[in-house]
Amino acid sequence: MKCKICGHETIAYKHPRFEMLFHECPFCEFIFKDDTLYPDMNTEEKMYDFHQNSLEDQGYVNFLTNFVDTSVIPFIKNGDALDYGSGPTPVLSHILNHNYGFNVEIYDPIYHKGLPTKTFDLITSTEVVEHFHHPITSFKHISSLLKEGGILSIMTLFHPKDQESFFNWFYIRDVTHVGFYTPKTFDILKEIIDCDIIDTNHYRNITLKKREITCKK
Repeated sequence: MKCKICGHETIAYKHPRFEMLFHECPFCEFIFKDDTLYPDMNTEEKMYDFHQNSLEDQGYVNFLTNFVDTSVIPFIKNGDALDYGSGPTPVLSHILNHNYGFNVEIYDPIYHKGLPTKTFDLITSTEVVEHFHHPITSFKHISSLLKEGGILSIMTLFHPKDQESFFNWFYIRDVTHVGFYTPKTFDILKEIIDCDIIDTNHYRNITLKKREITCKK
């Protein structure tokens, strides 16, 4: 099967204990579950409804605030922001607006379906990209909503590169998690969405900047 990020041939293998078939790209390091394992929208919504994230959960608020402090604020401090894939309780948008002064809109294909009609200085996407069934389409959509010079801050756990650790990784057991990345994956993706990587902690956060088009005289 072709890689859903870069188009190279992938290597297929099954999980030794669970009924999971994976496809791994040796070029960009993207790993994705077989399409037969992708949940339908109703299944996804039921799973997301179990999430109990809220502003009353101080641990979760601190978790997202740390993400903003390390992966957003060093690169942009104000402007129009979009929380892409906000989920049923858009805690991050509240933090960005009330704690940092961004003008925030939200988008989610299940809970907040109204498509944005403008571009943004900042787009955040936390614990979202691992759910993308068609990652290139989704990333291109995100890029189309980002202004030139705008910041894209993403949170997703990067997968362990050895197979034994991957098979024991809790992240793959969530049925809604279908695609798994590394910083190298984003090094390929950045060319597709006209961005540059400006920061990563090589664990779960990565920040990109949309390239500015310079006109030749």
